[in-house]
Amino acid sequence: MSFTGKVAIVTGAGSGIGAVTAKELAREGAKVVLVDKNEENLQDVANDCGQYGKKPLIIKADVTKDDDVKHIVKETIENFNQLDILINNAGIGNRSTIFDENLMEQFDQVMNTNLRSMVHLTHLAAPYLIKTKGNIVNTSSVCALRLLKGKSLLAYSVSKAGVDHFTRCVALDLAPHGVRVNAVNPGPANTNLIKDKEMWTDCSAFKRLLEPEEIADVILFLASDKARSVTGSTYGCDNGALLI
Repeated sequence: MSFTGKVAIVTGAGSGIGAVTAKELAREGAKVVLVDKNEENLQDVANDCGQYGKKPLIIKADVTKDDDVKHIVKETIENFNQLDILINNAGIGNRSTIFDENLMEQFDQVMNTNLRSMVHLTHLAAPYLIKTKGNIVNTSSVCALRLLKGKSLLAYSVSKAGVDHFTRCVALDLAPHGVRVNAVNPGPANTNLIKDKEMWTDCSAFKRLLEPEEIADVILFLASDKARSVTGSTYGCDNGALLI
């Protein structure tokens, strides 16, 4: 898959799925915009991307802050004068139930990070994606589709269910303009979001955690011309977690 000449924004690019996706896009020739709150992590990822010959644009930003989200799009267009791919990957997770005393604080934090920021950035990026007939890939989760290990993960699961339906809504809105919108639904992955790795390993048919590279492969496929007929889809990448 070649992304030569394409400009891609990747949020949550400082670690995990976002970092690997950014590196793979750079490897395939894309000009990458790295977005994260952690500037030190961003620099490390930028160094890895730079070995493929194109210096990425680093934007330190908190996607829950409206001014920061506006800055992401403004800086991208000022530097590259185009936008072809938006990877909405920034997200957080927590274990919350309806009984938690601080539920609403947790709920607002997770929804603002995982869903509201995605809506806002997509809203601002859409006019530029229409110009290039570009596409969007959103990072969701199998938790949008079912509960794993008897844990409700209330705020996280609800936010990811929202991501899936948001993906379908925006795909319908943008289809007349030739812009595709899809989501990837990973199962438990070997990232810093997963603390108790042994417990989550038991959540899939293959009895292992996904590696970020495996998820990045699906994201790149959805962002590529090989998926030119795919829009409004939620792609599972879960080691068979939905089978058990």
